[in-house]
Amino acid sequence: MKAFYGDLKLGILGGGQLGRMLIQQAINYNVNIKVLDPDREAPCRKLCDEFIQGSLSDYETVYNFGKKVDLLTIEIEKVNVDALEQLEKEGVIVYPQPRVIRLIQDKGLQKQFFKENNIPTAPFKVITSPEQLRESEFAYPYIQKLRKDGYDGKGVYKVTDETYLTNAFTAPSIIEQLIDFEKEIAVIVARNDKGDVSTFPVVEMEFNPQANLVEFLISPSTLPPAIQQEAERIAKQIADSLKIVGLLAVEMFLTKDGKILVNEVAPRPHNSGHQSIEGNVVSQFEQHLRAIFNQPLGNTACINNAIMVNLLGEQGYEGPAIYKGMEQVLNCPGVYIHLYGKALTKPFRKMGHVTIVDADRNKAIEKAKFVQNTLKVIA
Repeated sequence: MKAFYGDLKLGILGGGQLGRMLIQQAINYNVNIKVLDPDREAPCRKLCDEFIQGSLSDYETVYNFGKKVDLLTIEIEKVNVDALEQLEKEGVIVYPQPRVIRLIQDKGLQKQFFKENNIPTAPFKVITSPEQLRESEFAYPYIQKLRKDGYDGKGVYKVTDETYLTNAFTAPSIIEQLIDFEKEIAVIVARNDKGDVSTFPVVEMEFNPQANLVEFLISPSTLPPAIQQEAERIAKQIADSLKIVGLLAVEMFLTKDGKILVNEVAPRPHNSGHQSIEGNVVSQFEQHLRAIFNQPLGNTACINNAIMVNLLGEQGYEGPAIYKGMEQVLNCPGVYIHLYGKALTKPFRKMGHVTIVDADRNKAIEKAKFVQNTLKVIA
């Protein structure tokens, strides 16, 4: 492979905020970046060396894009895997590997993988039709998830009793036991082609109950060391079982009796790792680059307490974004604002995030709540 800091051309499928933050890190390594995204106003468009507008799901578009780069990576899983597999056969390096992306695109295959590799997860059943859903003997309440195309809280439906079946998904899906969890946690793990594996410390997450999106993240976790070690062990087990090259975000439930169950995984930088830009020695974005370039993995230790707050578009507003409360928030020490370059806002759209760092954990949480209550995305 060419030197990543020289003539190597890195292609990114997806031009959203994850790609944007990946480019911001890649600039430090002098990496030549080419981006493909269907939105001509994508957040990456002004930061990359070359921007191509085109479909991520169209075979020819992805194939032709990939033929012009040396190494291809993703910032979204919803891409044409057939094209990636052909590119891989023709010598283009694709990380994460197409077989990994194909598996993770399908929550049914993902769950089967967990089962076959003894990775703890909630009891589940694969459903291919509404009839199978009605005939299922799964105890209420349970969660139904679309096998494909669900993301950011979409494609998830809670079935409380049989009256809810009327509005259930009709497409192929999985149903899984509703977990009465104590806390939602996440571990980001990286693996390079040499087989080196490294995890970021466990983070604790709080979700917006309406949008089902992470809106509050605390790092590092204060859970007992044994629980944190087990979460990191499971993340490493998944990465090694997949033999993935790149970054893998592992979302987990901590049950009230102290067990860890894996919820879902994502083979890319993830919302649960944004705080690492200011909060850790190496960020998740630099770690992903190190992994796909097959370089030594960085030190993931926490530098400080770091709280991440998602900036979501406020309900009732749609149009050109206005950031209300920006000056008050910027006046607060230890606050770092990341805007994603999206001109238009709408309810619950991810418009940016804010990281708050402080040596005093309670003060960091207090500042984060101030940010959450003060900085609003309106139109």
